[in-house]
Amino acid sequence: MIRSAMAAPYLEREEERELAIRWKEKRDQEALHRITSAHMRLVISMASRFRRFDLPMSDLVQEGHVGLLEAAVRFEPEREVRFSTYATWWIRASMQDYILRNWSIVRGGTSSTQKALFFNLRRLRARLVQEDEALSQADVYHRISVRLGVSTADVELMDFRLSGPDSSLSTPVSGDDSSNLERMDFLVDDSPLQDEIVEGAIDSERRSSWLTQALAVLNERELHIIRERRLDDEGATLEALGESLGISKERVRQIENRALEKLKTALLSKHEISAYQA
Repeated sequence: MIRSAMAAPYLEREEERELAIRWKEKRDQEALHRITSAHMRLVISMASRFRRFDLPMSDLVQEGHVGLLEAAVRFEPEREVRFSTYATWWIRASMQDYILRNWSIVRGGTSSTQKALFFNLRRLRARLVQEDEALSQADVYHRISVRLGVSTADVELMDFRLSGPDSSLSTPVSGDDSSNLERMDFLVDDSPLQDEIVEGAIDSERRSSWLTQALAVLNERELHIIRERRLDDEGATLEALGESLGISKERVRQIENRALEKLKTALLSKHEISAYQA
């Protein structure tokens, strides 16, 4: 692909404009092919600038070709602008999006400021250090943040991400092959074990059953007050219940206390029976 791209003939301005008009007005596929073929050397040249991200050159060229086709679709020959000037932005944008998607398994920001930070951090940092070697790292981060319009924290985080490649969790802990331990073996999982989950579910179901049976010992008014006061998320006030039942709030309190005592006795009885059976 590279050899054929470099062998493709250049297009003169008028020829380029004529081909662009043929493609735009008649969707002439031959015209499109000649335009894109003549500018593939531009794609390859721009792809070589992104080699530092250690991604396959062929993939970068392919993504650049997608950007080139997008530029051809959107190009307006009547504006009297050379196609290479217009296509450069689309080619670069397509490659940069590909790099952001694939350079790291940790997805970074995709806003325009985050993209600028990702692609310019190393260059700006090297320039600042070259201009003034006495600058501290904090000063460097601050100046870059001002230059790119991002926070200092964003600069620091991006610098950390760019400082080293991703590491596989399947990588052996020791340098030799004698150990079978991998990095993932040292990851801590705070979630409960399966037997703990099942045990918790059984206990929850058992407690729910006990409560249902205990509530059966209450009369209708006691059950109503307990449901409204204790089992409802909002919890009705003594005054509100007193008004709805036509009694004083003190009488509601007395009924509630009596109902709670009855529930306590019933639940303790169930617990003792369950413990005896166990």
